Amino acid sequence: MTPRILVTTTSFQDTPGDHHTKLAATGWDIVTARGPLSEADTLALVGEIDGYICGDDAITRTVLEKARPRLKVLSKYGIGVDKIDVKACTEFGIPLLFTPGVNHTTVAEHAFLLLLALEKNLLFHTDSTRAGGWKRQTGHELLGKTIGIVGMGRIGKEVAIRAKAFGMQPLGYDVYWDEAFATEHGIPRAASLDELFGQADYISLHTNLTSETRDLVCAKTIAKMKPGVIILNCARGEIVNTADIAAALASGHVLGYGTDVLDEEPPRADHPLLHLPNCVVTPHIGSRTHESVQRQAMAAVTNLINAMHGEKPLAQVNPEVPVSNHLK
Repeated sequence: MTPRILVTTTSFQDTPGDHHTKLAATGWDIVTARGPLSEADTLALVGEIDGYICGDDAITRTVLEKARPRLKVLSKYGIGVDKIDVKACTEFGIPLLFTPGVNHTTVAEHAFLLLLALEKNLLFHTDSTRAGGWKRQTGHELLGKTIGIVGMGRIGKEVAIRAKAFGMQPLGYDVYWDEAFATEHGIPRAASLDELFGQADYISLHTNLTSETRDLVCAKTIAKMKPGVIILNCARGEIVNTADIAAALASGHVLGYGTDVLDEEPPRADHPLLHLPNCVVTPHIGSRTHESVQRQAMAAVTNLINAMHGEKPLAQVNPEVPVSNHLK
């Protein structure tokens, strides 16, 4: 029987590149859907698929129970697996693959897009000129400002390097600290998140979503931040409490919030962050460049093909689950 593969990530589908050729060359039956999918939508598609290249679909235990035993490989396009029940994947013997190290440059660039848009009042000025006006507001320089980076993994490191190029002072915080990198680039380590929150003019979030980081930015922690702080989020929407950040933006304690992610994607029309003048929201496209998409997509396809042939994938979330040759 010809293997049946489900592909749901839209950037994979919409961006041309060799990943399409490589997947098509398998001769497998390719089924596509437009993600990210809800649990109900995902449930409707699984059960008769052998491999799955997913984006940020809700892949719950219920979904995996229906998908087994036919689902042999789950290949995540990207690095965040917070929407996937990793424990259930492991319990059911489904290798969960992912693609670290492919989008850090693009996401770091996007963080500065959001920051510059806020500090230079970009949306106000473009809206004014497009409407036939010539209204102007005075912005701020980045030079000399302190940017607190929460999460000093690949993306956080790239943000720090770019911050130095702007003449800024990065201040990092991470439980796992790369001392060699920090020494090379002159990046001090905050002793605690409270220290970082109290010193930073800008705060850029680059940490995973876990039970510890959910609502990390909330009324309690915002109160510890400098008045006029700008917060950037290219990680996960749930790291920032929506109601609390909206209130802080309205009060002016937080001068601006630039985010590529929301707690609800896509958001409802009356989402509280969509219509605030000091909030810039982009639709989770921080890693969507041709270069990054092609790297992620090729890695996701390579992972899938290798695992289906019983060969070692590039990266696996649950390496204790062995891959088996399902094409014999």
